[in-house]
Amino acid sequence: MSRTRLLATAGVVVAVGLLAWLLFARLPRGTARPPASAQPAAPAVAATAPADEGRTITARLFYVADDGLHLRAVAREVPFGATPVDQATALVNAQLAAVQPPLVSAIPTGTTLQALYITDKGDAYVDLSPQVSQNHPGGTTAELLTVYTIVDTLTVNMPAISAVQILLNGQEVDTLAGHVDLRRPLQKDLTIVQTGPPAAPTGKGH
Repeated sequence: MSRTRLLATAGVVVAVGLLAWLLFARLPRGTARPPASAQPAAPAVAATAPADEGRTITARLFYVADDGLHLRAVAREVPFGATPVDQATALVNAQLAAVQPPLVSAIPTGTTLQALYITDKGDAYVDLSPQVSQNHPGGTTAELLTVYTIVDTLTVNMPAISAVQILLNGQEVDTLAGHVDLRRPLQKDLTIVQTGPPAAPTGKGH
């Protein structure tokens, strides 16, 4: 190969390489995932709707027992969720929904689910709206019933969830109404639930 031809070939290679670099530099970059140490201790991911609204599961939801001191389990049809987050979201939304007598909810009126996240360890973080605290009647027993309505609903119906931490408006809080420590995920506690099989299904109606 002649010197002139060799120089020409080298020039073409350099030009192609320069053009490729310029094109790559103009391409949009993806957002890198931050290291685990930089992530919040209790991240909140927007809750998603169940993927298949035509399917349901029979779940055990919890309502105030007749004695006002315990919860009682009630079998209810809840939308099926295609993923653990979807299923947990469906369960919490069903538990927060308004009910008709004889059911009595331990959840303060107006409370909504803002976000829900499940860690690899099986801890669920449930971000509730401020009404859960603002509209709470207060008292140790009432607060226990509110907290464990959420905790037991998820841990009883989803074996993949081992503990639940309630967040308020995206933030960790000490308590809802001054009594139950919410600074860490809480495990299932059925001592607050009346024994016996769950009451008959009541459907999805409010």
